[in-house]
Amino acid sequence: MRRSFGVLGGIVLAAVLSQFPEYAQQYTQRLGGAVDELKAITAKFDADATSAGLTREQALSRYESSPDSFLSGQGHSIEHDFARYQLLSATLQRIEGADAWERLRDFPSYFDSDIGHRTLDDFKPAIPVTEEGLLYAAVGLVLGYMIATAFYSLIMLPFRLLWRRLGWEWLHI
Repeated sequence: MRRSFGVLGGIVLAAVLSQFPEYAQQYTQRLGGAVDELKAITAKFDADATSAGLTREQALSRYESSPDSFLSGQGHSIEHDFARYQLLSATLQRIEGADAWERLRDFPSYFDSDIGHRTLDDFKPAIPVTEEGLLYAAVGLVLGYMIATAFYSLIMLPFRLLWRRLGWEWLHI
């Protein structure tokens, strides 16, 4: 029974972990799309500022110094877009330069919740046929087996002690 429970746990964790490379690939695609869009917004703003004879900072200061709350709000919004573009660009470079272990290990540090949730909403599981996917599946199988058998042994411990006390050692469940 313990082995069956362990194998089931191993298979479940293998299936779950084997999906990480596919999720990471879909996440990276969405991240790249967000970076491209923010790059276009940044380039357009900079081109408009240049055509007016201004630097980016001068154009932003015009927004900020405007008595119109709408215009000053737009200035803060575009500044947020610039900061997000810098952050997401740097994150994309880190992801693209990472190996399989670094991607898994560092995932929480470069995870953007907005992009991550949208990726998860549209996520389609895939059969792991890449080397990385099979590696994650193998690790999941071993870890899942170990965790499940340890959990089963822990849960069954009080019953084993009771069976020993009652003289039912022959009962192996």
